[in-house]
Amino acid sequence: MIEILSPLSKGLMQLTGVLSIGFLLTLSFLDLDIKAAITNKPLVKKTRLFLMSWLLSIAIYILVQISYLLEQPLSASFDLTVIRSYLTQTSLGKSYLIQIVAVLIVLIIPLKKLLGSYLSLLIALIAITSPVFQSHGSSSGRHGLAIGALVIHVIALSFWVGGLFGLTQLSKQQKLIALPRFSEIALWSAITVAISGAATAWTRLDSLQAWQSKYGVITLVKISLTFTLIGFGALHRRWIIKSDYPSVFRLITAEIGIMFATVFVGSWLSTVNPPERDITSTPALLVTGIEMPAPPTFSRVLLGYEADGLMLGLLIFLVALYIKGVIILTKRGDKWPVGRTIAFALGISAVVFATSGGLGLYSHFAFSNHMMAHMVLGMIAPIGIVLGAPITLALRTLPLGRNQQESGIRGVFIELLHSKLSKFYTNPVVALAIFDGSLFALYFTPLFGKLMQGHSGHFFMSLHFLLAGFLFFQVLIGIDPLPRKVPHIAKIVVIFAAMSIHAFFSISVMSATTLLDGGYFELLQRPWATDLLADQKLGGAIGWAMGEVPILLALLATFMQWLKSDKNEAARIDRAADRAAAMGEDDDLARYNRYLAQLNKRDTSE
Repeated sequence: MIEILSPLSKGLMQLTGVLSIGFLLTLSFLDLDIKAAITNKPLVKKTRLFLMSWLLSIAIYILVQISYLLEQPLSASFDLTVIRSYLTQTSLGKSYLIQIVAVLIVLIIPLKKLLGSYLSLLIALIAITSPVFQSHGSSSGRHGLAIGALVIHVIALSFWVGGLFGLTQLSKQQKLIALPRFSEIALWSAITVAISGAATAWTRLDSLQAWQSKYGVITLVKISLTFTLIGFGALHRRWIIKSDYPSVFRLITAEIGIMFATVFVGSWLSTVNPPERDITSTPALLVTGIEMPAPPTFSRVLLGYEADGLMLGLLIFLVALYIKGVIILTKRGDKWPVGRTIAFALGISAVVFATSGGLGLYSHFAFSNHMMAHMVLGMIAPIGIVLGAPITLALRTLPLGRNQQESGIRGVFIELLHSKLSKFYTNPVVALAIFDGSLFALYFTPLFGKLMQGHSGHFFMSLHFLLAGFLFFQVLIGIDPLPRKVPHIAKIVVIFAAMSIHAFFSISVMSATTLLDGGYFELLQRPWATDLLADQKLGGAIGWAMGEVPILLALLATFMQWLKSDKNEAARIDRAADRAAAMGEDDDLARYNRYLAQLNKRDTSE
């Protein structure tokens, strides 16, 4: 009985999660807003109802899972001590605890403004993907690709299935307005589902015999259902182009049924172990999910590769948005500087090298390589991305409202850019505190060792390094519009402070007499660079050397911007003087001198 309830309860949990995300997606992007305010109160109520259903289904699945693991009747799972132990002492239980907390946070957030719905959607995506990091692929080899592809697969499927269901909850007039936008979302989601699904299958089914297993057969069923859905999507787009909306709406009912079946098949698949692979278990593979590489050499670090599926998916998404923005400007007849595109491409390439390239591979196994990857992510890649001016490109190409009252994505983006939160983070002191202060919070606390233990921790660190660097260099040398104008002298003071703090951090790492990793690198039992403390000191030296050069370049760029600003101001004053002379009027300098003369005359007369 429990064997049947387990996949059914998991399917129910995932279905309610997908539909909840669909409602949030509909509120955020499909339904019409009025000046960034959500006015569809019935849809908000349905969203909260499905969120509570998701919460309930998570609780049901946890009880079923405990019963299955203990091999006891379902009634034995209602022991609070057992439930607490499962949620706090097992990796899978912790992921469901994160899911519960995330859903509760979403229920607390008021869905009155679009910013609230955007935040809720982001937290809901974190909730539905949190158990993925504990899936079968986490220890089956090709760790980064398997987990990353599965996370992307779940997100894309949630947008596709949930978005379609959310679309059906709108009125007929709203559907006609929302359908073109959903069609584009569905197209990209379908492509992503197909590619990520293929990557996931490739990491687990690497032989004909594997495809003949129970896991392989269920995978084939899911693939057939997915291709059926892609066929439905193609018909949608064809009929939308022809404005044959009655045919589209008739097809939606059948499509939803197949989508629900796909979700349940996927849930069933997640409860089945993939076929055993002939992999020799090693400490490195057990801890990192990656085979221990050969000793690092220049060629191995330069040419090595271990795909980080989640980071690659994020970067592909950002690059696709950037390219689409450039294409939109080109079609409009506007020019986008080629230098900015090249700078952005170089920045993204640096991120790929530091996460999926040879440097990213060896960063899992040696502190010195980890520190080098950190410097690339936090110091080098952000400069290229900042000089690519992605915010300016977004402001020029994001879609406007679909009517005069709707703010649209661009309107909400502008509101966020000028918000108090944005002003707070773009304060140079705050940017400096995040950029350099987080180094001490990460490396001189147990946090570093804990984050190194899992793929989600690696992803969090990489993303933090990248965003902290982007914020810091955006404030200092960015060409994008920001909510506050920072004086050049203040920028120079911040740069010198950053150099001092970074040097102090690097010296602290080099001077440390104990390991900072909490025993992580010792668990790997690597046969090369066996002196862990010496490797840590080398990492500190690398951090000092690699960190100072980008900051010095930022200092040079700030001086150049200051000189250019003064030159532009002088040119402006000269133009104003020429205009005043041409019109027979005094310029600003003449008026100021006359004012001083009048003050002097008044003082003399007194």
